[in-house]
Amino acid sequence: QVQLVESGGGSVQPGGSLRLSCAASGSIFSINIMGWYRQAPGKQRELVAIIASGGATTYADSVKGRFTIARDNAKKGTVYLQMNSLQPEDTAVYYCLTQIRTPAFVNYWGQGTQVAVPS
Repeated sequence: QVQLVESGGGSVQPGGSLRLSCAASGSIFSINIMGWYRQAPGKQRELVAIIASGGATTYADSVKGRFTIARDNAKKGTVYLQMNSLQPEDTAVYYCLTQIRTPAFVNYWGQGTQVAVPS
């Protein structure tokens, strides 16, 4: 079993910055990917950014150049999302994803953290 603890959400004015953290614990021997998705009210959950075990990153077009995902190489199973130039359209609940190879791929989700950027 895998447990995820997220932190760092909050409310910030347009143009501001926040950093989200996600720490995975438990059976995290074979992490395939870690990353962030978000869900705004009335919308489907969407990919924000992910980082693969080899270090490759993928970003949604809407956040490229503004958000950066990174792993903490000193703390296995910890990933950060640095969010700069936040805009009202970034308002959503942000969920951490950890995908484990068991050898099947199993996804674990965090409880979500709210990010609010008032217009």
